[in-house]
Amino acid sequence: MTFLVTGAAGFIGYHLSERLLSRGERVIGIDNVNDYYSPTLKRDRIADLKRRHNGFTFIEQDFADFEGLKTALAPHRIERIAHLGAQAGVRYSLTNPHAYVHSNLVGHLNFMEYARHSDSVEHLVYASSSSVYGKNEKLPFSVEDRVDQPISLYAATKKADELMSETYSHLYRLPQTGLRFFTVYGPWGRPDMAMWLFTDALLKGEPIQVFNGGDMRRDFTYVDDIVSGIVACLDNPPPDDGSVKAGGSVSPHRVYNIGNHRSEELMHMIAVLEKAVGKTAIKQFEPMQPGDVKDTFADISAIERDLGFHPTTSIEEGIPRFVDWFRTYHGV
Repeated sequence: MTFLVTGAAGFIGYHLSERLLSRGERVIGIDNVNDYYSPTLKRDRIADLKRRHNGFTFIEQDFADFEGLKTALAPHRIERIAHLGAQAGVRYSLTNPHAYVHSNLVGHLNFMEYARHSDSVEHLVYASSSSVYGKNEKLPFSVEDRVDQPISLYAATKKADELMSETYSHLYRLPQTGLRFFTVYGPWGRPDMAMWLFTDALLKGEPIQVFNGGDMRRDFTYVDDIVSGIVACLDNPPPDDGSVKAGGSVSPHRVYNIGNHRSEELMHMIAVLEKAVGKTAIKQFEPMQPGDVKDTFADISAIERDLGFHPTTSIEEGIPRFVDWFRTYHGV
C-alpha cells in the first residue's frame, strides 16, 4: 500500500514514516522544510529515512500551493493519507498569524480536495490538537466536550480543520479521522518544545523558563505510542453506516484524543529530566503566556474502545530515551 505522509520532515511525520516503511509499505513524504525551526534537523530526518529505507520518496513542496501539489503527486497512486504537516506552535501564532491560515487552513482544504477527486484514496487521517480545548476546566478532556472557545489562532485553525473535514465527509462521503495530539515528545523531537529547550539549557548550565510559577500539568505522550495510534487509525477507516462516531458525527468522520491519559505536573517532569541529565535546573519562574493553558489531560476512552489504543510509555521511561538521543545527536 502507498501512504502519503505530510510533514514528513517533521517530528511525528518522521516517526510515522519510519514505522510504515519498517512494515513494508511505500511512503511518499511531502514537506516544504520551512525555517520555523532548524531546517538542518528536518533534512537530517529525511536523510535518515532515505538511508535506511528504499521505499521512501521525498517531495519538497508547499502543500498550500494546490497546483504545485497536484503536479507533484500526479505520478503516484496514493491509498491512505496521514496529513500531519502544519504550522505548529501556540506562541508563534500570536506574531505570525498568516502562516497558520496558509498552512493549516488552505493546506488542509487542498488535501481534502485532492482526496475527494482521487480514485484511489481510501482514508484521510489528519492532525488536530489538544489546543482546541482552550480553557476548558473539566478534566480529562473528552471529544464530546464543547471546543468552540479557542484561546489561540493555532487552536482556532485546528478546530476549523475538524469542521471542514466534517463537511467533506458529509458531502462527499470521504472517510476521515482527526487526531487531537497531546504534548508529544521523544527522539528527533521539536526544538521549540519544553522537553528540548529544558534539556539543552540543563546541559549548558543555563536557566529554564518555568511558566505560571510551575503550576501547570501536561499529558506528555511518547512518540512511539502516538505513532501506534496513528497507524491503528490509518488501518481502520470509519465506516459510512450512519452510526454515531467518536466526536458525534454520523458521517464517515471520527475525532479522537490521542495522549498518554496521565496528566503530569510540570515540576515532576523537570525533576525526571534533571535526573536523566544529571544536573539541577536553574529555574526562572515566569507568568502564564498568552494563548497557553494551565492543564491538559486526555480522555482516550474512544480510541481505546474503537481501536485498542493503549499507550505504554511513562515519562520515567521516555525522558531518559530522549536525553540519550539528544546527547548522541549533538555529540554531547
